[in-house]
Amino acid sequence: MTCPNISLPPTCTVRLPNWVGDVCMALPALHVLRNHGVELTLVGRGWAQDLLAGFGQPVVKLKRGIWAAAGQWRASGNRHGLLLTNSLSSALHARLGGVRCLGYRGDGRRWLLARSLPTPVQPSHEVERLFALAQAWLRWQGISAETAVPGPSLALPLTPDHHAAAAQALSSAGLQQPFVVIAPLAVGTINGVSKVWPHFPALCQALIAAGHQLVTCPGPGEEVACAAAAPGAVACLGLGLGAYAALCQQASLVISNDSGPAHLASAVDAPTLAVFGCGQPWRTAPWGGQWIGSAETWPSVEEVTGTVFQNLNTPRRIPE
Repeated sequence: MTCPNISLPPTCTVRLPNWVGDVCMALPALHVLRNHGVELTLVGRGWAQDLLAGFGQPVVKLKRGIWAAAGQWRASGNRHGLLLTNSLSSALHARLGGVRCLGYRGDGRRWLLARSLPTPVQPSHEVERLFALAQAWLRWQGISAETAVPGPSLALPLTPDHHAAAAQALSSAGLQQPFVVIAPLAVGTINGVSKVWPHFPALCQALIAAGHQLVTCPGPGEEVACAAAAPGAVACLGLGLGAYAALCQQASLVISNDSGPAHLASAVDAPTLAVFGCGQPWRTAPWGGQWIGSAETWPSVEEVTGTVFQNLNTPRRIPE
């Protein structure tokens, strides 16, 4: 008696990026893998568990230490993996865990990868770079990738709990639509230049004078800095990332630096405006959103204010 030849679905352990915005920009890559029948094991930071709760795939929280992280790769039981990170350590964890991975070269990690891609020479958006990795992984597994380019939406799925938490936060703050979300903070510098546009207080003053309600969602420890950068805004505290995204989805406009909230908002198709004065807008502007400024020069208060009011004067249907 012979056993039937049962074709099992392909499996893949995916190392998620380390930053909120990068995980949002990786969503089209995750979607194309799932759409081609790949069963995913996601490994990433603890906050990604809430962010991707609606994705229907649990996120394994990355452990500290080389051998502990390698053990997580081994425990996945998968032979093949995909690195959406660029670090040497993530490639080392996978290699020590016995998982053959595909990823971009660089940082001295090419010898750790079973398959590697050269970093794109032509300027491309981070969404496109990550999507190309997913396509390459599918080809490596002999799967024909039907989708050639990422779609216009990052398509972050939210849960009923996310929406309920956002509604509760707005109710507790005494807020009703319409409102504008302000995300005036950003972590880090680029070439020694802070990623924070310095004129958020003046912008907030102009918006409040015009009768707009402003909302901020500071993270733990950001309350004082956020209040100083966005005077007059109502703070919704203690929101998880999914609830934050659900709140942004209800906003008339989300105004942010080149930071995670810009990508979080664009991931749920909220109208988004990111302000640049350093960095690379062609690579990290919110997917499907707007940006203003450049890689070298901050826009003026007048330029940003004019763009903001132009957006607010455009009617928008708020999702129910």
